[in-house]
Amino acid sequence: HPVLLARSGAGEEVMAATAWLWAEVPVRVDWAAVSAQCAWAGQQARAFLVVPAVRLLVLLSLAMTVMILLEKLFVAAVCYAAKAFGHRPESRYQWRPIAASACKTGGGNKEDGIVIVGSGSGSAAFPVVLVQIPMYNEREVYKVSIGAACALEWPSDRMVIQVLDDSTDPVVKELVKTECQRWKGKGVNIRYEVRGNRKGYKAGALKQGLMRDYVRECKFIAMFDADFQPESDFLLRTVPFLVHNPDIALVQTRWKFVNSDKCLLTRFQEMSLDYHFKFEQEAGSIVYSFFGFNGTAGVWRISAINDAGGWEDRTTVEDMDLAVRTALLGWKFVYVGAVKVGSELPSTFKAYRFQQHRWSCGPANLFKKMLLDILRNKKVSFWSKLHLLYDFFFVGKIAAHTVTFIYYCFAIPVSVFFPEIQIPLWGVVYVPTVITLCKALGSPSSFHLVILWVLFDNVMSLHRIKATITGLLDTRRVNEWVVTEKLGDANKTEPAMEGLDDVQVIDVELSTPLVPKLEKRRTRLWDKYNCSEIFVGTCIIICGCYDVLYAKKGYCIYLFIQGLAFLVIGFEYIGTRPPSTE
Repeated sequence: HPVLLARSGAGEEVMAATAWLWAEVPVRVDWAAVSAQCAWAGQQARAFLVVPAVRLLVLLSLAMTVMILLEKLFVAAVCYAAKAFGHRPESRYQWRPIAASACKTGGGNKEDGIVIVGSGSGSAAFPVVLVQIPMYNEREVYKVSIGAACALEWPSDRMVIQVLDDSTDPVVKELVKTECQRWKGKGVNIRYEVRGNRKGYKAGALKQGLMRDYVRECKFIAMFDADFQPESDFLLRTVPFLVHNPDIALVQTRWKFVNSDKCLLTRFQEMSLDYHFKFEQEAGSIVYSFFGFNGTAGVWRISAINDAGGWEDRTTVEDMDLAVRTALLGWKFVYVGAVKVGSELPSTFKAYRFQQHRWSCGPANLFKKMLLDILRNKKVSFWSKLHLLYDFFFVGKIAAHTVTFIYYCFAIPVSVFFPEIQIPLWGVVYVPTVITLCKALGSPSSFHLVILWVLFDNVMSLHRIKATITGLLDTRRVNEWVVTEKLGDANKTEPAMEGLDDVQVIDVELSTPLVPKLEKRRTRLWDKYNCSEIFVGTCIIICGCYDVLYAKKGYCIYLFIQGLAFLVIGFEYIGTRPPSTE
């Protein structure tokens, strides 16, 4: 080092030699030439790399957008044609009540306004049904879900209610156990089941629940998540499809939402899910007798589950995994939209974001793991496999989750920097408008919110594309499972369960606190806000400014509004705030 050498005797000689070398050797840097060379290299990279890459991205996005458009038009045509010709599930399959005269209250009791169907003389005509309710720390909703299951109209000796409690909070565990004992004391055949670990999460709990000895007598299984509240006639309206049609494996019903008016976030979710049930599930049932099981509010034939190999925990969408494996064996599914089951939507953005990660990552990962199985399958037709691979997985689970962000939040904004890239008007305006109108058909009463809904859906595409890529690449977060937080809105808005006895508050003495007292830490900026949304929103607004000042392509209004939507969600101005834990 020159400074160190200068302190020694030889330091001055070395520095003098260095100075002589630079003075004698004719080396000069022509910065103007270097700048010109860099500019030329940049122009070449732009012309031969960047522009072709963006143009290819636009073309691929347009192609996938057209695929989605055709799928939406097909689904809408099928559903409206079925409605026009009265093509209901009861007309396509055999359906008649199961010994209606036997469904009486003889031998039962009527308490708290709930009828418990007894074992009348004709109860043998009813198949034995298992009702499963998986739970995990469901303090806010456990009571109403157990009560709704116990209120189902079915002979008491032909129904088993199984509460699968994976709770880690001992207080919640004791509350759920006490509630089960309360109903058991009223004559309900209810079983409280726990296990030593949470291996496999929900799939693991359901799988272990089916291993109990008393389940061997059951033919069908009805599944409800902890926040779902079936009507009392749920089994009477769904089980006959399975009894009278031995080729049907699954009866899926529709979700309705008890807190859809809670905030704008829940309204947006209602719009998306209404379209999913009214159109996508309906069309799949009519045309292919197949659709993805929604994981709850459905009734399965237990023999079909066993034929498919039972529950698998290899992905976070164990319900879809089971549905695909069952369909590949030739079983049929039926969707009954007239039967609705109340449920609660996540009203905090954090809970909704985790839910969407699981719903986007899981299908992509399942597609990767089942691709070869579907191609090699010999039990279903070529068209059924084509529907599974192209329509169900690629268009519905891959393209729909990726093209929204790539096209509307990246390709269109970036194109303002490249005058040579012109996106056709039909690709910017007409096709997206038709797709939006098709999806809006699911919730006509919320049509005035369509523009806000589309902007919000574009923001969520940031998380969906990250989750989809995670699933396809099988990376670190692929099996991340965060239970969707419930705030008990169902209890506050649903009057059906009023009149039930309140559970006594249990005093639990603990030698050590459940949660150790933590020192209050300052919240970091990146923990308080959604920095990825803020970054993307800022970039889109910059693209809008460039369009106003230089490009003049006319995208600026959309870019400003979409960028603002990213910022609004980035700063958490959507949804409700979770209750304070202090």
